[in-house]
Amino acid sequence: MLHQLQQNKRALHALALSAVFALSPLAVVAEDAIKKGYEIAKASDISDNGFGDSTASAKMILTNKAGQSTTREMEFRTLERTSDKVGDKSVSIFSTPADIRGTAVLSHAKITGNDKQWIYLPAAKRVKRISSSNKSGPFVGSEFSYEDITAQEFGKFTYKWIKTDACGSAKCEVIERIPTYKNSGYSRQLVWLNAKTKQSERIHFFDRAGNHVKTLTWAGYKKYKGFWRWNKMSMINHRNGKSTELIFSDWKFGTGLRDRDFKSSALENLK
Repeated sequence: MLHQLQQNKRALHALALSAVFALSPLAVVAEDAIKKGYEIAKASDISDNGFGDSTASAKMILTNKAGQSTTREMEFRTLERTSDKVGDKSVSIFSTPADIRGTAVLSHAKITGNDKQWIYLPAAKRVKRISSSNKSGPFVGSEFSYEDITAQEFGKFTYKWIKTDACGSAKCEVIERIPTYKNSGYSRQLVWLNAKTKQSERIHFFDRAGNHVKTLTWAGYKKYKGFWRWNKMSMINHRNGKSTELIFSDWKFGTGLRDRDFKSSALENLK
């Protein structure tokens, strides 16, 4: 009987401690950080709603550890999602150098789950589906991965606010986002979002082992028809010392792109 009373007493004590912890400042702070991170990420996502479709020209500059560079030219085309059930669609088309001219990568972003991607290789004259298990592979030999070039839809991550930080002359809110879809090459990402424009300024990418492996930065933001766009994206790979820059120009909106322009069967005929 005495033994039973002692067990009951310990159980009640443990329950009381659990209740105290649930209401503790630490628990409240953690819950607030999750809520704040969610709200900041959502505001950033909403800020770009309504652009419809866009195109942009870009130079891709690949630099190796020794500082030697090669340049490619390409075009990005994007079709905005039409509902909360689907993601943006995009296609990247290379025009130079000659050995990759006509290569095209098509991405159908998903709100949750793995994106769908295809690549057209002119030399093989066929369209190939990119396996979801290969999303961490390099995007046409660059330091961007296939995962990096798809639309980062809001529903693909969980969020937590980390801190307020300076990013150049601006103020940024730093949030942690963790991929919820399978086969991501990242365990987590730290995102610096400009508090005024709601746009990404920097992302630190951490591999599955938790190491900071890549850093992506944006520069030269400008508003086009009410939407913020950048003139440079820079990805640095801290493991191999290589980097890739994308220099953008000639942003256009409302170009008349349609869903039929983003079908895998159309890749062979893209110009």
